[in-house]
Amino acid sequence: MKGPAARLDALPLALRGPAWMIVACFAFAGVWALIRAASADLHPFALVFWRNLFGALVILPIAAAAWNRETLKRWPGHTRRATSGVIATYATFFAVANAPLADVQAINFAAPLFATIAAALFLGEKLRIRRIAALLVGFGGVMIVLRPGHVPMTPGIAAAVLAALSTAFSLITIKQLVGTDDPRLVAAFTFFIMLPLSALVLPFYWSWPQPLTWLLLAGVGICAVVGQLATSYAFRAAEATAVLPYDFLRFGIVAWLGWQLFGERVDAMTLAGGAVILAASIYLAYREQVAARALRPASQPPLT
Repeated sequence: MKGPAARLDALPLALRGPAWMIVACFAFAGVWALIRAASADLHPFALVFWRNLFGALVILPIAAAAWNRETLKRWPGHTRRATSGVIATYATFFAVANAPLADVQAINFAAPLFATIAAALFLGEKLRIRRIAALLVGFGGVMIVLRPGHVPMTPGIAAAVLAALSTAFSLITIKQLVGTDDPRLVAAFTFFIMLPLSALVLPFYWSWPQPLTWLLLAGVGICAVVGQLATSYAFRAAEATAVLPYDFLRFGIVAWLGWQLFGERVDAMTLAGGAVILAASIYLAYREQVAARALRPASQPPLT
């Protein structure tokens, strides 16, 4: 990834963050399509182990290049991030294998909304009227997607909601970790800690993958690493409000893959609900950016 990374980092600063986010969108959409294809052969919970194994192998040399002993002093934070991450991964894989991809993606956009509430409850962050209004709008979008009473609450949809909740706690921990640790190590420790945890679950769902499935599993691991690293680089290169709007591209890619590969149709309500959720998340990121600027000393330059 060094070659492509160098070319993207050579772009003008205004284009660098969006370019990395677009790479992340394609990578994560690829993960979901590969999960759905591989789930025809393996249980989604078995896929979590293989994702972590291949991801750990891919990211190992990247982590070695960024190694810093100081990171070990913050292992409790990495463990919390991996714990919430493993729950989110199991829930996401189950949802992707058992629910329409576009619906799962729309619900997944609610993770920043849940993260805002969790930050208020566990980190003491204040929820002012504008943030509360954005949260209400965002959850209105969730209700548009779920349409209680009209769309059945299947196990796959319930897993997507659980995945969004778990991802919210991961986002909070990542926010704390990237302030002190190299983003490459934050991503790497997630794979390294999640691998033995998922290995404990694997025997209950074990079966040998078919030959073609091995290629799909390797693809899941590679795309997962690329997606996580690209997201880290995107937020390193630009503020959240500059890159989050491009995340909606992921919705379009996932919906298109679901239609082309698995014959899924996307209705207008799911598309509208996903747009509302993402818009609320972008506004919350904007308010966070404004608050951070207000607290930043006048002599401190903005992060780039």
